[in-house]
Amino acid sequence: MKIKLTIIALTILSFSMVKAQQIHVKKAFAAAANQTNLLIKNVDSARKVKPSLVSPRTVENGQFKMVASKDWTSGFFPAELWYFYQYTKDKKWLDLAKKYTEDIKKEQFNKGTHDLGFMVYCPFGNGYRLTGDPAYKAVIIQAAKSLSTRFNARASVIKSWDHNGDKWKYPVIIDNMMNLELLFEATKLTGDSSFYKIAVTHANTTLKNHFRPDFSSYHVIDYDTLTGKVLQKVTAQGYANESAWARGQAWALYGYTMCYRETKNNAYLTQADGVAAFILNNKITPADGIPYWDYNDPEIPDVSRDASAAAITASALYDLAKYSNNGRKYKAAADKILYSLSTKYRSKPGDNYGFILEHSTGHRPAKSEIDVPINYADYYYLEALLRSKK
Repeated sequence: MKIKLTIIALTILSFSMVKAQQIHVKKAFAAAANQTNLLIKNVDSARKVKPSLVSPRTVENGQFKMVASKDWTSGFFPAELWYFYQYTKDKKWLDLAKKYTEDIKKEQFNKGTHDLGFMVYCPFGNGYRLTGDPAYKAVIIQAAKSLSTRFNARASVIKSWDHNGDKWKYPVIIDNMMNLELLFEATKLTGDSSFYKIAVTHANTTLKNHFRPDFSSYHVIDYDTLTGKVLQKVTAQGYANESAWARGQAWALYGYTMCYRETKNNAYLTQADGVAAFILNNKITPADGIPYWDYNDPEIPDVSRDASAAAITASALYDLAKYSNNGRKYKAAADKILYSLSTKYRSKPGDNYGFILEHSTGHRPAKSEIDVPINYADYYYLEALLRSKK
């Protein structure tokens, strides 16, 4: 009898813990909307002073920081507004999303960056999905054409960075996986398979060269464009070359989940499952599921967390749960992360100039954006909220 009562008690406790981690999406969106209303006011005030800066990026050393449309993070703010419109169907958010999305439009012709997926596809892709506006479709297609110019057939990858030529010859970063969705979409919109082929080739080459046996990822792989061989493997934004930079693992998880969704190639699903296992089984991650900025920093626990990596991971896990045999486990993990972000990492009302989340880490080795709110954390947090409903 005592054994039965103990089992019942444990079952009730387990159930109550699961229930406690179920995020109240309506309340979370309402709180996020209130913050974003304040953010919009601060954006408009800042733009009166410097019109060339169009999007809010972060708050650093108490200073509200805006960026020009050419910054890799410029598209996240207008893309967030599209998510508010998707959730509320309120014309207010539609008008705001349209207004700030226009500020990024010229970047469709930018051939000097690999980040056109972030910059263009996040706002224009969501805008087209929600409105069917043919003008948005045209921007997406042109951006895909611009991104395609950065593909090198010999190395079989899209070049990431043009800077620091003294450090590397043809650098490709794990973040670049995120920009492939733009190419997949362009093939759907045009019927031109060249975009799709570039995306798949890049994903295959990255799968081959970017990962260690435990499915953790390097940040940067440098290629020789004459031979296609790997010149060096480094982790520029992590603790050390052989360390696992938290946001890099999140990009990898999201990127290969998206590639499986778009291609149904089981190699990508296997890779996504492997990366998920590395993230979720890592003993260094705190109980709340929000990782330290790098899994191998010897100063843990006295280092910054990365809420942005957690938000990206949660969003990816909700997506991966639809395809993997581990779906129930992934959804539970995403629920836990989302609950933690919503209860422990959300800005207090009126704080942080209107950013939704705090405690993200941008580039710790460069002493840049450490323990701050940042726009891509907010974007993927909202996306995770939306995906949690499905």
